[in-house]
Amino acid sequence: MKNKIGTKESPLALQTPPLTSNYTMHMDEKEGKEVLVCTVGKTVLLYDYRCLADLHAMLKKQGDWIELGSADEQKPAKD
Repeated sequence: MKNKIGTKESPLALQTPPLTSNYTMHMDEKEGKEVLVCTVGKTVLLYDYRCLADLHAMLKKQGDWIELGSADEQKPAKD
């Protein structure tokens, strides 16, 4: 999974869903921990890589699909 995310030298180039903004993602290490680095313009956001590893494991366990229970603002969310 790490190889698909990119490196500092060759980050993964992405666009927001409405295709209005570009951003990049790559793996790095900070203070001895693996981090996911998201760069949007001059803004740099760091996320603990374990969140992706945990999500990947959870999705695999559930058959790659989990209903989140979201709903339109005017409707109650599913349990």
